[in-house]
Amino acid sequence: MELLTPSEMADADRLAIAEAMTADQLLERAGRAVADVAARHPFNTPILVLCGTGLNGGDGFVAARILRERGYRVRLGLLGPVSALGGEVAYAAEKWGQPVEDALTLSLPREGIIIDALLGAGLSRDIGGPLAVLVERINASGLQVIAVDLPSGIDGATGQIRGVAVKARETVTFFRRKPGHMLLPGKLNCGAVRVADIGIADNVLATIRPRTFVNQPDLWRPCFPHPEPAGHKYARGHLVVLSAGIEGTGAARLAAKAGLRVGAGLVTVASPSDALGIHAASLDAIMVRRCDGPEGLAVMLEDPRRNAFVVGPALPPDEETRAKVDLVLSSARAVLIDAGALSAFAAERIHFIATLRAALGPVVLTPHEGEFARVFDDIAGKHADKLQRARAAAEATGAVIVLKGADTVVAAPDGRAGINANAPPTLATAGSGDVLSGLIGGLLAQSMPAFEAASAAVWLHGEAAHLFGPGLTADDLPAMLPKALAALL
Repeated sequence: MELLTPSEMADADRLAIAEAMTADQLLERAGRAVADVAARHPFNTPILVLCGTGLNGGDGFVAARILRERGYRVRLGLLGPVSALGGEVAYAAEKWGQPVEDALTLSLPREGIIIDALLGAGLSRDIGGPLAVLVERINASGLQVIAVDLPSGIDGATGQIRGVAVKARETVTFFRRKPGHMLLPGKLNCGAVRVADIGIADNVLATIRPRTFVNQPDLWRPCFPHPEPAGHKYARGHLVVLSAGIEGTGAARLAAKAGLRVGAGLVTVASPSDALGIHAASLDAIMVRRCDGPEGLAVMLEDPRRNAFVVGPALPPDEETRAKVDLVLSSARAVLIDAGALSAFAAERIHFIATLRAALGPVVLTPHEGEFARVFDDIAGKHADKLQRARAAAEATGAVIVLKGADTVVAAPDGRAGINANAPPTLATAGSGDVLSGLIGGLLAQSMPAFEAASAAVWLHGEAAHLFGPGLTADDLPAMLPKALAALL
């Protein structure tokens, strides 16, 4: 579940060496793990191992030696002279004991596989010059590539491509994955990621204290609400979804249905008068109440049992929407803010952030990249790294940020962050974000903490889409939630 930055992984190596192992042993085990993956190919498969001068290159030397000992035809190319190697990497090169070619000038094979052990995960500069040419030759070769730790050119902390990057069929990493395995565009270059056990004990995590995680049930399961045998609907919260006018009613219904399915005891759609009939004719278990303007919302807020609000789906980004957001944020309710309620503050960022920081209840914001850039343009301009952007916005606002996308990031003000991995591309469909808003709102209504509620909702959203399969529309998602919940529980 934990994701380690390259510097945290270096700490894990250091702690393992301090406790029980040598650096040579770690290198040997890592190289053997790479060799084991390559050895799934037939014996007549030519293998080219491309090594850098760092520890990644050391893993490559070990893998090359083990594969040669197993009977494979192995060539090895190195960036720079063998004399430039030091420490355990020099020892691994000595044990290889075979010719070493110049990685930049060697000829690539016409068939077989390439093991990419050129650069490590802690890449801190863009690739250029002859090395960039080599990377482009590898990608143009059509050969299968097994990357060691991360494909060369991918920043392990951010997933960004530093100039150019190798496109791997498989990636073998060690102990724990890194954010670069999960974040776009890096994840697209990694192929299938295998995490090898190289003997580092899990107890090193207590010292490292990682703050980034894969968004999976173990991250939030202890907080997930379960119906109590003696419980009743009023104990499971009352979610209110604010509706747009007659031309934008579907978004509120999608959110409301998701909130009810995920367990909120009661759900109400707060509707302007012109849309009241449409909602009343379309909803059964979900209640409909008249709510015209901020005045009508103020009346609804008089009932303290209405404890969670979803504000934003299909709402216009105007002054009235801003007034509604201000009302709910000052009411001590749990609040989900999305879509039009975010964009409404594009020109009122200072006021918005101040209001969020003064909010009396838990708040979750769910922007996609376009909305994020409109509302947090200073943060977006400062950070190319999606994790940093989400964390910076969470710290600035005091709210939980769900920065949506194929690699959705959920960030808490205290620095915790989760990267989601189960969202299929079929979720890129109109209305799916409204369903996500309703899921988060429904869990907030049941008093699930905001970071855990957002993370659970994002996971359930992806699971429901997976269970449905091809042809998904947003209307299908609420109906798939019982199966997603059954898979969870």
